[in-house]
Order: sequence, then C-alpha cells, then structure tokens
Amino acid sequence: MDILSDVLASVRTGRPSSATVSWHAPWGERFPEVEGSAGFQIIVQGTCWLIPGQGEPVALNVGDVVFFPHGHGYGLADSPTRALSEPRCDPTVDAGLFVKDFIGNSGQKTVTLCGGYRLDPGRAHPLLRDLPELIHLPARLGHHPRLRATIDLLAAEVDHPGVGADTVVLALLDTMLVYLLRAWFTGPAESGRGWSAALSDPAVSAALRAIHDEPGRPWTVQSLADHARLSRAAFAHRFATLVGRPPLTYLTWWRLSTAARLLRESDAPLGEIGARVGYTSEFAFANAFKREYGQPPGRYRRAETAGRVSPERH
Repeated sequence: MDILSDVLASVRTGRPSSATVSWHAPWGERFPEVEGSAGFQIIVQGTCWLIPGQGEPVALNVGDVVFFPHGHGYGLADSPTRALSEPRCDPTVDAGLFVKDFIGNSGQKTVTLCGGYRLDPGRAHPLLRDLPELIHLPARLGHHPRLRATIDLLAAEVDHPGVGADTVVLALLDTMLVYLLRAWFTGPAESGRGWSAALSDPAVSAALRAIHDEPGRPWTVQSLADHARLSRAAFAHRFATLVGRPPLTYLTWWRLSTAARLLRESDAPLGEIGARVGYTSEFAFANAFKREYGQPPGRYRRAETAGRVSPERH
C-alpha cells in the first residue's frame, strides 16, 4: 500500500458526505469548527468570498477548491463585509448527499459543492497534522486535470443521482480527497518542505514504503539505510530531518498505529496482532501499546467496540 493511502485508511472513520448548495445574494453563512472532520467547498457557479477564521477574506471563483484539513470554522458570503448567519446545513456533519436551494433572496446566484470527511483526532498522522488550516487550489487551465475530472463527476452525481448513486458518490469523495492532497503535496508551495519533501525524496520515501509495507519486519537503522541505498549516518540524518522523527521512533509509532487499527477492525487475537506488527511476545506488545495509548490493547478494543475510546494518547 502506498503511504498516502495507508495514512488515510488509518485516520478515516465513518462515511464522507456531500451536497450542492445554491445561494442567492445577499447571503452570508457561518460554518462552525467541527472537531474530527475535514471539509471542502468548491465553487461550481458564480463567485463568493471565503471568510477564514484568521486572515483576510479570499475571493473565490468558479472552479476554486478550498479544503479545511482540521475542521476549522470559516464563513462564505457574497461580499467580504457581509454579516454571517448561523449555519443552515453542514455537510461535514450531515450524512449522505443532498441538494439545498436557499431561495430567500433574488440576487446573483452562487452554487457550491461542499462536503466533509470524518477523521479521528486521536489517530492523527503527522502527514495530515502538519497541513495548514486552509488549502486553496485556484482554478487554473490545465492544472490538476484528474482532480477536476473527479469534481465534475461528483457534481453531476450529486445533482442528478442515478441508480447506485450512494456508492458512486462515496467512491468519488474518497478519490477526490486523494487527488486534493496529491495536488497540495506536489505543488510549488510545499516543494522541499516537511512530508512533501519526505514523499518526494527517493531515499526517505523508499524507507517509508518499506516500513508501511512490512511493519512487522525486524527493521534496523542499517537495514532501512540499505533499503534507501544510503550510509547509515546519512540516512538517519535525512530521515529525521524530513519526517521529524528518527527512523526507529517512526517505525514504533506506525507499528502501534497499525495495531490499533487491527484492534478496531478485526477480532484477531492480541498475540497475532502483536506478531503482525513486529512484537515477539504478547507481553512486549501490550507494554508498548499501553505506553502509546494509555491503556492495554484488550481494554482499547473493548472501549472502541463500545464507542468509548479514551482520548488519552502521548
């Protein structure tokens, strides 16, 4: 599994949702912060203004995409000085797909395609945690054609759902999220920084793929360096610089994140899960898991099953 897909699988929870909304000037809507979510807005018709929680208003035009990776609050309006009303819908919370037409006014019409994803804040991966509060991808001819094609398909399916629309929309929402993040990580604004640099660096990305492909393998710094085709010292320095953690620290963290996912999604015995992520005994696995999650793996599984997972995590 590639790294981005692996990371998304580890933090996603529940079903994504989407809606098309028609606004008629004058209008202004407040979208409150929603913990454990990531939301997007795409301008399908007309223009509007994004009113961020911090900073100056941003003019949005047809085809512009704005993404809120951490669920921060914001506003949309027909004017940068318009007062914002309380929300009438929030697709980051409301499930399914729907169409809203707010026809209380008769001015210029703006249509947005919006939606959201549910994320578990307790499972945040640094690749996603380090994203900015707001990602704005302006519409530019020839840029991100796969993302644009996915948006067109999603808008058409939400507006005119056919047989199997629910399955189609969910698949397109998942696809759009990957293309959106890919566009950000490969864009000039992120080139050479943080996880974008880690994913594009041949040596570090090779080591990351090895860790994600085989978390249970008895990796050492030397064996990962061999995989990356660097000396041990050069690899350790480059990995820590770009990823933000030494190789074996990241390896342990990812092993336990993978174990937590297996505990949530399977009924495999604890010893089997521990072995799959590299622990030679159930005792060693339980101790390591408790240090990371604040509770033994068996209790974590029971709490997750009951929907009462403790937020405590180091």
